[in-house]
Amino acid sequence: MNQCLRFFLFGLFLLVYSVTICGNLLIITLVSTIKNLHTPMYFFISQLSISDILLTTTIVPNLLHILLNNGGTITFTNCISQFYFFCTSEVFECFLLTVMSYDRYVAICNPLHYSSIMTYEFCVKSVTMCWLLGYFVSFIVSITPFKLLFCGPNIIDHVFCDIVPLLELSCSDTFIVHLEIYVTGIPIVIIPTIIIVFSYTYIVLAVLRIPSSTGRQKAFSTCSSHLIVVSIFYFSLFSVYVLPKGGQTWLLNKIVSLLYTVFTPLINPIIYSLRNKDIKKIVLPYILMTYHQMNI
Repeated sequence: MNQCLRFFLFGLFLLVYSVTICGNLLIITLVSTIKNLHTPMYFFISQLSISDILLTTTIVPNLLHILLNNGGTITFTNCISQFYFFCTSEVFECFLLTVMSYDRYVAICNPLHYSSIMTYEFCVKSVTMCWLLGYFVSFIVSITPFKLLFCGPNIIDHVFCDIVPLLELSCSDTFIVHLEIYVTGIPIVIIPTIIIVFSYTYIVLAVLRIPSSTGRQKAFSTCSSHLIVVSIFYFSLFSVYVLPKGGQTWLLNKIVSLLYTVFTPLINPIIYSLRNKDIKKIVLPYILMTYHQMNI
């Protein structure tokens, strides 16, 4: 790779990584310290920020090292560890986005019982279950490659240690591993997708029944940020793991992989900040106050 291009990409990814960490830490801090944000929706958003920090920290530092040194090596154990934490974050986000869609469903379709359904205990148990499922599923998928033999070239044709390009390097029969991925992929991706689609179907029907256009706009605005995040996440996921891997498509998959592992964790806090009145009311005065103090 051209040296100027490497340095440009290094600077770009370093900037994106720094802003991602700062943006997600800001949301976590605001949600944990501001009383007005002690609600189920913001609690889930803060957990999404934790997941985004885990994801980008798993991928970007090693990517920066590779760009800075025009290549790099990684041990097999570290490669599997990287995949494990990446997989944990992705599985957790699949389940968390599903819980968040249920939260929006209750808020729109059953608002009178919202506080009795979405209790603090329910939210904590739901998030804990999402994390445990993420760790458990990732452990199952990550432990199997240790039984494979790798006797050919050891160059991974990808931006990080994902399971598919790793299996392509194995000289063992990977049928069982691929079967395991497909079997675990059904409850991880398909079932949450179905639940989210049904939730938003009921939400749209409920919003359309609201007589005033102002009421419809207000109701839909409460779940528009989540819908945008869900769309970006699942579009990236299906683009990488459903489309065939060959020729230019494989190159496209690597680009999309960068989008959802590096840029999506940056986009999520921006979406929730710019489209959320409560966070803007808190953040904007703070930024203006800081800017004013710097100019004094």
